[in-house]
Amino acid sequence: MNYKEIKISINPFSEVFSDIISSMLGEIGFESFIIENETLLAYITEGEYDEEKLKETLDSFPLEASVTYSVADIEQQNWNEEWEKNYFQPIILGNDCVIHSTFHKDIPAAKYDILIDPKMAFGTGHHETTSQMLSEILGYDFKDKNVLDMGCGTAVLAILALKCGAKHARAIDIDDWVCDNAVENCALNNIENISVECGDASLLSDGQTYDVILANINRNILLNDLQHYAKCMKPGAVIFMSGFYTQDVDAIKEEAEKQGLKFDYYKDRNNWVVIRFTKS
Repeated sequence: MNYKEIKISINPFSEVFSDIISSMLGEIGFESFIIENETLLAYITEGEYDEEKLKETLDSFPLEASVTYSVADIEQQNWNEEWEKNYFQPIILGNDCVIHSTFHKDIPAAKYDILIDPKMAFGTGHHETTSQMLSEILGYDFKDKNVLDMGCGTAVLAILALKCGAKHARAIDIDDWVCDNAVENCALNNIENISVECGDASLLSDGQTYDVILANINRNILLNDLQHYAKCMKPGAVIFMSGFYTQDVDAIKEEAEKQGLKFDYYKDRNNWVVIRFTKS
């Protein structure tokens, strides 16, 4: 699978501006984002790329800044090599968890050691949304829990939940390449009690229920799919969600409460939020 690389120049540059643009692009199919030399690099599969949508999205940037871009084709094999060489660095969460790839050396010891070979899937742990979700998993009791990971990306969240004692995890993503990568990462970690499926929230109509749902996607998908999540949560089940900003919390709370979920708390880091609800 080939990708498009969009190099976006923002003048004046700020991480707040780049985060907002990343969120906007995520809603039109972009999967991964990197900041390099004050330039935002955004990646989307060749089949999903729509020049007109890209232009409309960037033209609608609401703050005072000049936004320009250029487009390049990235072959999958070349991208993997560049990612491994330049971008994916180990993630260390204290003494609790270290996430690294097979090519990393001198990795510190931690309670949970996770191997991830990302291959363009979003969710390595570097972004605030994923790192906050990882922290929530580390602070929750997963013993014998049945887990659903929506928008699983690399499957790092499901893998950590299983290492923390979960009984089984179901990981779902809309991208077949991402699902293949998730399966590979499960094998790297000798994880067998996980099922990876390609699709969307319509897969949740099969009657399966869950003790914990992990959903790190984006605001619009979460708002649209909360009704499906709530229906497959057991009484007392919890859902952790991320992928949106502090200004989106009220909208997320309103929809979740409409679906019978009780707000527990939210935390934020650099304006990105992780939020928890419980099913009554």
